[in-house]
Amino acid sequence: MEPLTTSEMRSLELNAEYLGVDRLLLMENAGAAVARVVKREAGPGGKVVVLCGPGNNGGDGMVAARHLADAFHVEVVLIAHPSRVRSSEARRNLEALRSMASTITLHVDPRGELARSLIKGANVVIDAIFGTGLRGPVASPYREVIEEVNRVAGPLKVAVDVPSGLNPDTGEVHGVAVKADVTVTFHAPKPGLLKPSAKEYVGELVVEPIGIPPEAAVICGPGDVAIAAKARRPWSKKGDYGRVLVVGGSELYTGAPALAALASLRLGADLAVIYAPEESANAIRAYSPNLIVIPYSAPHLRPMLIDDVVKLSSRFDVIILGPGLGLEEETVEAVLRLVGKLSRIRPMVVDADALKALSRDLALIRGAKAILTPHAGELRLLTGVEVGEGLEERMRAAKELASAAGCTVLLKGHVDVVSDGKRVKVNRSGNPGMTVGGTGDVLAGVAATLLAWTGDPFRAACAAAFLNGLAGDLAATKKGYHLLATDLIDHLPEAYELALKPAECRRLRPPVEGWEPQALKG
Repeated sequence: MEPLTTSEMRSLELNAEYLGVDRLLLMENAGAAVARVVKREAGPGGKVVVLCGPGNNGGDGMVAARHLADAFHVEVVLIAHPSRVRSSEARRNLEALRSMASTITLHVDPRGELARSLIKGANVVIDAIFGTGLRGPVASPYREVIEEVNRVAGPLKVAVDVPSGLNPDTGEVHGVAVKADVTVTFHAPKPGLLKPSAKEYVGELVVEPIGIPPEAAVICGPGDVAIAAKARRPWSKKGDYGRVLVVGGSELYTGAPALAALASLRLGADLAVIYAPEESANAIRAYSPNLIVIPYSAPHLRPMLIDDVVKLSSRFDVIILGPGLGLEEETVEAVLRLVGKLSRIRPMVVDADALKALSRDLALIRGAKAILTPHAGELRLLTGVEVGEGLEERMRAAKELASAAGCTVLLKGHVDVVSDGKRVKVNRSGNPGMTVGGTGDVLAGVAATLLAWTGDPFRAACAAAFLNGLAGDLAATKKGYHLLATDLIDHLPEAYELALKPAECRRLRPPVEGWEPQALKG
């Protein structure tokens, strides 16, 4: 099984919750899996000491204790004050242990002194102190408890998910780490557990399923937003959350670049600037005082402007190329030359008219850190392939285009498809009211901001597809299918906040008819 980083696992868990598999159930399955391994590795009877921290790893240990109570004398040590047990899932399991006083002895030991004493007489020690969330060196009293676990010979030492103190992504030790005989990790191995240097801490690695549905890895959902989100620090400054340049607009089209820039700003970019013809600059500015427009003295983008755009791009994190550019022959030539130069120096979101221009020479974009956002008609221009409504067909087409272009493709439609040529994900948020013009420009702005935050086109595209659709769904709850593209922009903040709460977000999940399981298995 391919290893998954801690952020990838977190994404899967949140997507599972969105699909209806709550974290409490995942915790139950994880703890039960640990108990099964303990029963297999150690004969019945004897004393099991479960060392629990205040996080969800401790919650997993509490579940394991409950499942072991029928075969062992079980003592659970919470190495923290109960008030530090913050997640509702871990608190639920702590309350369950409190009700099992006749079969499980529960100790509250914030100083770790009792824990160090109980370890010495144990037949099995279960390490559920820290999971994947540890940051920085292990501090007291956990350091002393871990050192005692390593010092004592005799008991079977079982680590829950990851040996406490070991970085699950890198295999580095945070000062000290438990040296386990067996590590029971969940769903997939973490890369750090597979490092040769981690072997003395991991011992035998056992990977146990915990009920995460396969669809959690295939859908775009709250988990994708969570790993693309960027925390706001108190000492943040302008530029920390992205500077986006929109190269778009023409004599005829002024709204498209404005929508892309406004969406980028509304999601959280610090700056969105539009490079547009002088004749349309004032019209674009009129949409909002939040927009900055840099005008050029030509009716549309021309090759003579390329060097200016490339120089200007150095001040921005991501370039959106295409909204409202038009398809003048000079503009098509300028787009191709611009893509050729920018593809090596700046992340891009290529949309609308720029996609049509790129159909003349797709090789120019190859290897760029870029997101292409075609609908079915634009995909046909880029590849010559006519795609229908079948999900499997759309997944194959998006993957083939991504492979040919060497970048990420977000194929828009009733079900969006995102692929980087290897991975494929699908998004089902959104509704038929979003066929209105301009929603694709909003998507481009959202994708650009997320690309600025993550630096990862695939992650950004998955999160953007879900957020854009969710904003449309929220707008539809108030306006039905009578939507404007600006309605999506207005609902982006609410969509972003809701996406970080999978259980609440679930109420807007679309019905499942038309979902094609065979396509997902591929």
